[in-house]
Amino acid sequence: MIDNLKLRVSSTPHIRENNSVDDIMLDVIIALMPATFAGLLLFGQRALGVVLVSVLCSVGFELIYQIIAHKRKSIKDLSAVVTGMLIALSMPSSIPYYVVIIADLFAIVITKQLFGGIGQNFMNPALAGRAFVLAAFPVAMTSFASERINMFENTADVVTGATPLSREYIGSVPTAMEHMLGRYSDGGVIAGCIGETCAIALLIGFIYLVVRKVITLSIPLSYIGTVFVMTMLFGDAAPASVQNPLLGILSGGVLLGAIFMATDYVTSPTTRIGQIIFGIGCGAITCIVRFWGGYPEGVTCGILLMNVMTSLIDKWTVPKPFGAVKK
Repeated sequence: MIDNLKLRVSSTPHIRENNSVDDIMLDVIIALMPATFAGLLLFGQRALGVVLVSVLCSVGFELIYQIIAHKRKSIKDLSAVVTGMLIALSMPSSIPYYVVIIADLFAIVITKQLFGGIGQNFMNPALAGRAFVLAAFPVAMTSFASERINMFENTADVVTGATPLSREYIGSVPTAMEHMLGRYSDGGVIAGCIGETCAIALLIGFIYLVVRKVITLSIPLSYIGTVFVMTMLFGDAAPASVQNPLLGILSGGVLLGAIFMATDYVTSPTTRIGQIIFGIGCGAITCIVRFWGGYPEGVTCGILLMNVMTSLIDKWTVPKPFGAVKK
């Protein structure tokens, strides 16, 4: 009977998934659409321009590099589109276009392609690009436009000012519901980056990714939970507008970072305990920068520093094979 069996010998892993990179990236794009559309409604046509420029430049830089380097064309996997969308959503709507282009160039060419392309980069490309332009153009990256505008209208009342995370912020503190919608009760838009202002749109994307099993709960919940607990314990050191733990997780880029950036497959740990450690580290560094650092927000710094620690975390948390004996 054994002679009639057709056995196939292959290398590990033996458990295979039907999901391809293209499918995963498409799911991420779909999950980002609510936040993108909310950003367009809140910040108008200028936000649409930032998103389009960022996506087109990300795809263009990847294609140009692969042609010059004689590498296999991989723009169909949609990873460059995801990077472009994340860069755009993590920037103010008033950002000059040349800053967006530089961020795309650094993210795609320096952080991703020069390290071997998708799956080889050691840190999140979108956050690396954002960090580069934050250091190079700090004024442009921290000037936010608060607009009373609909993207389908031609007029806007634009006021440049600080976000609620800034210590210089002197406006009324947004409530939790106002953070969820991205607008004050009087119709004014809460100043912030394009994709981080409307919390409910980000949560819709989060639910979609979890239902589709693109991400697990380990990193987002440990990240958000750490920010909540640290804000509750050390809130007196935080800007007045985010001393409430709930407002601390709804403000700034915590949700955008925890859901879409910290969960990047390549730059986050593979083990469950490692993912929890990773999320706690991201949240802790975010709060340290918020409370005692020179920048009003620490999401970029927190995730990038933990990206560098990912290989060590995986090494420390790898499960012992059944029956293995220590040397």
